[in-house]
Amino acid sequence: DGRFRVDYVLPRSRTNAGEMALREGDVITAIELEPLRKGDTLDARLAGRAGEETIVTVTRSMPTANGGPVDRSLDLLVIPVSGGAERMLRYDDWQLRNARMVDELSGGRIGYLHIRSMGTPDLVEYERDLFAAAYAKDGLIVDVRNNGGGWTTDRILASLMYPRHAYTIPRGATEQNGMGYPQDRLFIQRFNQPVNMLCNTKSFSNAEIVSHAFKTIERGTLVGEQTHGSVISTGSFTLVDGTRVRQPFRGWFTLDGTDMENNGAMPDLLIPQTPEDEVNGVDSQLKAAVEDLLGRLD
Repeated sequence: DGRFRVDYVLPRSRTNAGEMALREGDVITAIELEPLRKGDTLDARLAGRAGEETIVTVTRSMPTANGGPVDRSLDLLVIPVSGGAERMLRYDDWQLRNARMVDELSGGRIGYLHIRSMGTPDLVEYERDLFAAAYAKDGLIVDVRNNGGGWTTDRILASLMYPRHAYTIPRGATEQNGMGYPQDRLFIQRFNQPVNMLCNTKSFSNAEIVSHAFKTIERGTLVGEQTHGSVISTGSFTLVDGTRVRQPFRGWFTLDGTDMENNGAMPDLLIPQTPEDEVNGVDSQLKAAVEDLLGRLD
């Protein structure tokens, strides 16, 4: 009938804060004070308004003095975002929900973090998240599903394989409350407790190399689906007509001689993620990774 109901508000979006926040159950009836008509889409009505203050009119069910709800029309001043920014908000929401799920399933004993890609910005984010996600945890889930690759496998492994060789106690502290190691002397933040890793068919390139490596060095249980099998180093050059060409120059092999190209990393614990699970919001792979890790912690 030309209206849109708000079923969910992404937690880190601008429309989820302050007096102008959208709420679940709101019904959007107008954009810039112009009523929505049957056949209108929000994309069309908001076209070109990313980053600009926009009046969104909603009908909201609100309590009255006698306790009975009444529908009221409200004009909210919001700032629409671009499609790219929306994808980032959806990614943040997915990662936060996964972390909450791991925390609930493990009773707070296991941390969770996802590595979006294997590049420098995501390496910095990984190290920051590692410190936060692993603090006071007995175990950790490292997720490289849907990771497009890059180059940072050895940096990631350095954080998970760094051996303990000593500890320090600051002046005035005791072993009970001060035992640790100077963080500024580490190459990268480290985690020495039990770890599981998640991969899937959308783990590509360097995300596959780290999955192969995790299994080869037996750091923990690799869980999920076989990775894509797209592992080869390439470079690029430009032809005289301006065309850019990518050319493979280095192959990658596991220690037994298996070519990683066309031979994706096979999980120790193979758990399919079905379309039905995705529709119903069920992450069987994540649940299996938590259950396996809890078994090792006990």
